[in-house]
Amino acid sequence: QVQLADSGGGLVQPGESLTLSCAASRSIASINIMGWYRQAPGKERELIAVINYSGSTIYAESVKGRFTISRDNAKNTMYLQMNVLKPDDTAMYYCAARPSLTRDLTYWGQGTQVTVSS
Repeated sequence: QVQLADSGGGLVQPGESLTLSCAASRSIASINIMGWYRQAPGKERELIAVINYSGSTIYAESVKGRFTISRDNAKNTMYLQMNVLKPDDTAMYYCAARPSLTRDLTYWGQGTQVTVSS
């Protein structure tokens, strides 16, 4: 069992940056896959970034080149650095963790709202 607490959302203007954090209740060193999802009103939930235990990453095309996912195992925390934010990035953002690829079990944060508006 692991509890995830995501934070760092807020209201920013287009072109600005924001960093989201996902703090885990225990060590994340043994968690195989961690990532970030987002969901805007009226849209499907979108997986935007994934990082595995070795640091390999995958990004959705919509955020590639602007967002960076990372994990600091010593601090039990995962991050999402978001640069050059656009109004289309407005959504509720959720962190998630899947300890094993062989078990269908995923832990979720409560969500943090990001709003990009001028």
